[in-house]
Amino acid sequence: MGEQNVSDSQQAEELRTFVRYVLRDLRALEVMIESNRIESDVVRIGAEQEFFLVDEAHRAAPVCEKMIPLLSDIDVTPELARFNIELNAPPLEFVGSCLSDLEDYLLKGTYRVREVAKEFGARALLTGILPTLSISELGMENMSDSPRYRAFNEALQRLRGGAFEFRIKGTDELALSHDSVMIEACNTSFQAHIQVSPESFAESYNIAQLVAAPVLAAGTNSPVLFGQRLWRETRLALFQQSMDTRKTSRHQRETSPRVSFGTRWVKNDIVEILREDIARFRVLLGMPIEENPFEAIEANRPPRLDALRLHNGTVYRWNRPCYGAIDGKAHIRIENRILPAGPTVVDQVANMAFWLGLMVGGKKAFRDLPDHMNFDDARGNLTDAARHGLGAHFSWLDGRQPSAQSLILDELLPVARQGLELRRIDPADTEKYLGLIEARVSSGLTGSQWILSSLASMKGKGSKTECLAAVTAGMRVRQEENKPVHTWGLADIDESGGWKKHYQRVDQYMSTELFTVNENEAVDLVACLMDWRHVRHVPVEDDDNRLVGILSHRTLLRLVANSWSTESGAPVPVKDIMHTDLATIGPNGTTLEVIALMRERKVACLPVVEDGRLIGLVTEFDLIKIAAPLLERALQE
Repeated sequence: MGEQNVSDSQQAEELRTFVRYVLRDLRALEVMIESNRIESDVVRIGAEQEFFLVDEAHRAAPVCEKMIPLLSDIDVTPELARFNIELNAPPLEFVGSCLSDLEDYLLKGTYRVREVAKEFGARALLTGILPTLSISELGMENMSDSPRYRAFNEALQRLRGGAFEFRIKGTDELALSHDSVMIEACNTSFQAHIQVSPESFAESYNIAQLVAAPVLAAGTNSPVLFGQRLWRETRLALFQQSMDTRKTSRHQRETSPRVSFGTRWVKNDIVEILREDIARFRVLLGMPIEENPFEAIEANRPPRLDALRLHNGTVYRWNRPCYGAIDGKAHIRIENRILPAGPTVVDQVANMAFWLGLMVGGKKAFRDLPDHMNFDDARGNLTDAARHGLGAHFSWLDGRQPSAQSLILDELLPVARQGLELRRIDPADTEKYLGLIEARVSSGLTGSQWILSSLASMKGKGSKTECLAAVTAGMRVRQEENKPVHTWGLADIDESGGWKKHYQRVDQYMSTELFTVNENEAVDLVACLMDWRHVRHVPVEDDDNRLVGILSHRTLLRLVANSWSTESGAPVPVKDIMHTDLATIGPNGTTLEVIALMRERKVACLPVVEDGRLIGLVTEFDLIKIAAPLLERALQE
């Protein structure tokens, strides 16, 4: 998706023409491989660093497009959302001090991004998922102003034929629907690249697939989404579901999501994967193609293969095969899309060093890989790593079942060390980065564990919004020191920045654990709900789950006063006595608007509604909880 010049028109004829260009590019790539026109005598590495941009309240700050013109001295690009930005590191030859050189570049680039962000009242944060992110911030108004993103969103919606459904279960459970691709903006990653030769591609790619799970287990950093504790690396589940265009039907049909691990070990070369992806996944986007790749080959220059690269950019394999050119020479590389952003630059480079060492050392350690392991086990291992992190157990070579920790410490770190030695990496860098992995895995203190432990330590000390803000603020402060995450102290509620920042908008403190009734239910049920759940208001929904009314305890008291009894007579339906002249507010409404509306309408409860559907409640008790500490503090003074 690196191309910005994407056609807005999605006419069928244009896409058919574009498919021809994709197939022509693929044939050109085959010719280049057969005629040894792909570089094979050098190995380079590269990285892409994604950031969240947050404001003083530690919420998403949509200022990326304002920042870009001021960052012309480094290679930055916009992302899907206006509150994300990406820093691209230059390719480095995989030898000597390349790892510490990469860390230095990322630190300097990160400093520049942070420096410019401050000019717009924002901060740059390294995190796989922003803990404070809310659904209301994922509207189209926060999508970057780029034709390719809007065209891509329209194409996905057209294929999906409706809203995108999400269901992820961990300690908590998340079930929601969203109407655009903006849900993908919840994720930021640290993407690592390694250049491989055409003849070694299949072996290298299979090793990347094998080690994906343990590398991820050691580097998880995304356990919370919309306040829910889900997987240790929730990005994987969220990203796959956000790009899933498959439709359900009454009959089982084997189809693949656009985000996937793959279906089998690779036998031949990169063309094998690209053919499969062209066969499985429709072309979503088109663009003007000016270059004939065969004319470029005849002129002895590497073709751009723009059509093939664009289609490949809309298929999201966790290990993605890539084609490119540097200094007039074409190359092939493998892009690791599994790792999250953060917790620090040094943690990320350590994750990358671990992966790179395994990619090289694995050629000796994991010979004849398909003969020793079922591919489905490798795929299942990645899911287990995402779910459980270092608590996972893997199905490994020759039928073994090691824990993630024992596998990494006892078997994989020695392989990675040998791989870095083979590439003549500076011994001090090898010790620094792999030593960091060893310490993190031994202690079990990944970024995910730090977030979850910090939240647990603050239980009962503040609202959920304050706790999430404290974690986000604590993460930002600690990562700016670039000390590895396993050395961090837990976040404290005082780091949230004070109560005022976290009660500005309704969605920061509204109640979302709701008990509702249908308009045709008996009033008896409402009375029981109020008694059991100690609530004074029960929202009423129709058969389409749209808010149609509300019942208060006062209404029931009046009914009782009029000699209503559950022991005799026909049950009274809720719709006969519910209030239908409702005062409601949206999730982005302000607390001052809540107070004014409650006073004006003389109500003690405001349903929070979006698109006609109930998403939360704000009651006078919520305001009392906010006001009580302030009154207490004022009286003490």
